[in-house]
Amino acid sequence: MKLNELQDNDGAVKNRMRVARGIGSGKGKTGGRGVKGQKSRSGVSIKGFEGGQMPLHRRLPKRGFNNIFSKKFNEVSLGRIQTAIDAGKLEAGNTVDADALIAAGVVRRVKDGIRLVGGGELKSKVTLAVAGGSKPALAAVEKAGGSVTIIETKSDAKETGGDA
Repeated sequence: MKLNELQDNDGAVKNRMRVARGIGSGKGKTGGRGVKGQKSRSGVSIKGFEGGQMPLHRRLPKRGFNNIFSKKFNEVSLGRIQTAIDAGKLEAGNTVDADALIAAGVVRRVKDGIRLVGGGELKSKVTLAVAGGSKPALAAVEKAGGSVTIIETKSDAKETGGDA
């Protein structure tokens, strides 16, 4: 086989439709746009227009809102922490905080803090410094003989005027 003999399989590449290029193409004259009128012209967008009637998207009530004060936490499961300890990326003796989790590759970046969630099983006695956690997760850490310290998040420090 030579480089000049290479080609795609039959039917692998479909030729594009050349619209409005003569009557023989099957898409000539109006180019598949019907006849005359606003929608046959270029630069038209009348989606949602209902002939003067109030459009559906304006008739329906608005619902919900985006809370600009909501905090985005990195959720880390107990099983993920135990996996990192077993792999030797985290030391159970040291305090496990956001910086340690980033160094171990458990999380990529800290948003507003680390939140502990139950999922998996924690066998090691570990001291955690996190922004929060679920009740089952905190109970599982205590059961394994470890402790959890709830620390102030980055955005909490900004609101109270402290140094972040």
